[in-house]
Amino acid sequence: MSIDSVLILGVGNTLLSDEGLGVHLVNKMQSLYGEHESIEYLDGGTLSFTLAEPIARADGLIIVDAARLHSPPGSVKVFQGEAMHRYLSGNRQSVHEVSLIDLLDIAMLTESLPQAVFLVGIEPYSLEWGEQPSEPVAAGMHQAIGEIIKILRDWGIQMPESRAVG
Repeated sequence: MSIDSVLILGVGNTLLSDEGLGVHLVNKMQSLYGEHESIEYLDGGTLSFTLAEPIARADGLIIVDAARLHSPPGSVKVFQGEAMHRYLSGNRQSVHEVSLIDLLDIAMLTESLPQAVFLVGIEPYSLEWGEQPSEPVAAGMHQAIGEIIKILRDWGIQMPESRAVG
């Protein structure tokens, strides 16, 4: 599958430690890999209907968020298609203003849902006050970035070498 434009959407509240991991991961990817002509990195915060427009512009959508996976903290799971829809439909206890399923349903109803959509979920450890992810989640973010890079490669998008130091 060839995708020309990708939105990597990080969601969460960065004041609640691991709840903000999606935003932290998107910022980390952007600092590691820099700008890319095919990729838009977006801090989606705690979600709102204003995200419908950037979602509609993309051919591919990768959402990164804290997810209750019933796994050890920092565990990563990638959802796509019907499995993603089932997971989001059964996970209604969102602290976000708008749930992910609501946002994707709006895109589907307006025929603006990207042709490929993935959810990269990471099991949180702490949702207490804090501006950085916990250690297990920070470690899981590295695996999540690897999963995102695999998705991008499958879509024909090659990422430059990481600009990480050390």
